[in-house]
Amino acid sequence: QQKKSEEHVPILLISFQLHIATEEEHVRNSALLQRAKRSWVWNQFFVLEEYTGLEPLYIGKLHSDMDKGDGSIKYILTGEGAGTTFTIDDSTGDIHAIQRLDREVKAQYILRAQARNRLTDRPLEPESEFIVKIQDINDNEPRFLDGPYQATVPEMSKIGTSVIQLTATDADDPTYGNSARVVYSILEGQPYFSVDAKTGVVRVSLADMDRETRENYTVVIQAKDMGGQLGGLAGTTTINITLSDINDNPPMFDQRLYQMSIPESAPVGSVVGRIWAKDRDIGVNAEMKYSIIDGDGRDTFDISTDPTNLFGIITVKKPLNFENKPSYTLKVEGANTHLDPAFRHRGPFKDVTIVHVSIEDVDEPPQFDLPAYYVELPEDAEIGTMVKTVSARDPDAANNTVRYSIDRSSDPDKYFYIEITSGSLMTVRSLDREEVGWHNITILAMEMNNPTQIASVSVAVRVLDVNDNPPSLMHYLEAYVCENAKAGQLIQTVTAVDPDEPLGGQHFYYSLAPEAVNNPNFTLKDNQDNTAWILTRRGGWSQQDQTVFYLPIFISDGEQPVQSSTSTLTIRVCSCDQEGNVMSCNAEAYSLPASLSRGALIAILACIFVLLVMILLMLSLRTHRKKPYLCDEEENVHENIVRYDDEGGGEEDTEAFDIAAMWNPREAHHHLGKMRQDMLPEIESLSRYVPQACVMGGGSGDSNVHGYVLAKLLEADMDPCAPPYDSLQTYAYEGEGSVAESLSSLQSGTSNTDHEYDYLNDWGPRFKKLAEMYGVLETNSPPLW
Repeated sequence: QQKKSEEHVPILLISFQLHIATEEEHVRNSALLQRAKRSWVWNQFFVLEEYTGLEPLYIGKLHSDMDKGDGSIKYILTGEGAGTTFTIDDSTGDIHAIQRLDREVKAQYILRAQARNRLTDRPLEPESEFIVKIQDINDNEPRFLDGPYQATVPEMSKIGTSVIQLTATDADDPTYGNSARVVYSILEGQPYFSVDAKTGVVRVSLADMDRETRENYTVVIQAKDMGGQLGGLAGTTTINITLSDINDNPPMFDQRLYQMSIPESAPVGSVVGRIWAKDRDIGVNAEMKYSIIDGDGRDTFDISTDPTNLFGIITVKKPLNFENKPSYTLKVEGANTHLDPAFRHRGPFKDVTIVHVSIEDVDEPPQFDLPAYYVELPEDAEIGTMVKTVSARDPDAANNTVRYSIDRSSDPDKYFYIEITSGSLMTVRSLDREEVGWHNITILAMEMNNPTQIASVSVAVRVLDVNDNPPSLMHYLEAYVCENAKAGQLIQTVTAVDPDEPLGGQHFYYSLAPEAVNNPNFTLKDNQDNTAWILTRRGGWSQQDQTVFYLPIFISDGEQPVQSSTSTLTIRVCSCDQEGNVMSCNAEAYSLPASLSRGALIAILACIFVLLVMILLMLSLRTHRKKPYLCDEEENVHENIVRYDDEGGGEEDTEAFDIAAMWNPREAHHHLGKMRQDMLPEIESLSRYVPQACVMGGGSGDSNVHGYVLAKLLEADMDPCAPPYDSLQTYAYEGEGSVAESLSSLQSGTSNTDHEYDYLNDWGPRFKKLAEMYGVLETNSPPLW
């Protein structure tokens, strides 16, 4: 059955009409086991997607043959979308879509329908299932889900070389019409690339595309449905295609000749310069390997590739010398390391250039003829013996004069001296192998014209041994003999030491000194192994008879010149037990008491010494206090000060000093050694009291001033700590009571009147010079000079 909706949308409705017997008939016929014939009508409905009408879309109609049209049957719809997407008229069974249907979202809905008695709500039919299928329309354009794309193809690729395959997806139903049949085309990128209309494979369409000319291309591909027909929907995408590099370009040096220079002082491994064989290719196709294939500098220089494998680094392989060879020429080849067999015909993939290296002259330090010197010298060499003559020269063309010296830090004790011009090393002190066996001397060579150019060399001086030390007893210089010792008993084994070290080893010879050869008490036996035994010659030893014996032992060595010495062995007589252990010796009488240790005695002596030092120091300080202060501090010189509390009072000054004291020599008769009593000035208090200086008496009858002054002079001459002094007079104010008034300029500005100094002529010969300067000269006075 076919029905149109109000919008004239055709709906195909297929109805199946089944006879459903009434319940009573069913019960009645159940006994006959007859199959009940149902009369349920249901359809498989088809509806187009994307309906845009204002009214609900009519889907179809459900109908039961039991429906008499009186409204007694109620139709119920359940399943997917029932009540939300689809609704049913429960009286008529008409089904409508109340939402927009999209096949790409859901292609079909499964629903269930049932007819019930409206009054009793009893099912009249069994529940049945039906399907609503959504029919596709072309409402989705093709899409490139992975775009935009990146692709790479080698440069110089042949036509038809595949670059990338694109696939566009169309959400429409591929089984219904041409809505999902896609056709590909190229919109941008011709004539370099093309696309297969069916497969979407992008291919090279232009031969010999060169990356070095153009590297990147942008291609736009379109996918259109409906088989590309008019009215179809289309989608586009972009492909960024990059030409990958291949080794199709040979390298080439940017210079045919390189000029380089390097100082001759450059150490091995120093970089001379860099060269570059440029290659238009990139990556591994541009990597180079450089080599020196010819030239006179192949053995002097080396070349390597830098970490980028692009540049050639020329380095010094051997030491350079401007004086020997000032320049070198190198023929350098640069070649690609990765070759493409398909492009060998474009080769050769290498290039050659010339490198000229100039050696710069440098003022070099002197060079010694040997890197080090070794000398052997006997320790008995005389002072002034020439040890070695070193030689150094200036390697430069100037060949400056060289002067020699010793680095004093290598010879702090100054055993050696070097002649400054000849380089002869000599001894200036006696050598002693036992004190210093090796001398490592550093000799310096300096250019005269350039003192900063200094070279050094080591001279190792080995001091050879000479037998110049006598042997002597080692360890024990004392021994003991027991009172119960018998004749021939061993009491001591002696050994000797010798600082010398002969090549064949030490060989000592022992014997008693000539004065002890006939010694009745002891004898000596040389064991011929550098040891000797001291044996008793008798028995019957007693501390009461003799407690100490002295045995002189003569020792000599076996080297030339033979050295010998005599050592005295002290042998004490001791009381021993049966096993020979010492119990007591005579030396114990002089030993310290058991209660007082040696350390305690030393401490007591130290304390006594400290007390003595302190007492001497106190006495010294007390003596210094009695001496005049002038003996310690020369700066604190002070004089006999006669103090005044008035100034310049003329004859009134006699108040401050009683001159009558000078006429009384009895006041000055004192002992010779008495020190003078000088007084320090007291500025705050000027007293009229003036202490009289003490003078040594000359004679009771001398009562004049002249004698007094001579006594004072004698006292000053005899006192080593008191140089002669003048009397210093201090004035508190100026000029009062004096005819001359003030002689200073302190108050001269207070008076504006001119001073007359004629009265100076009346003061006597002592003021004659002053009168001539300020006063009026007399007409009959003689000339001043």
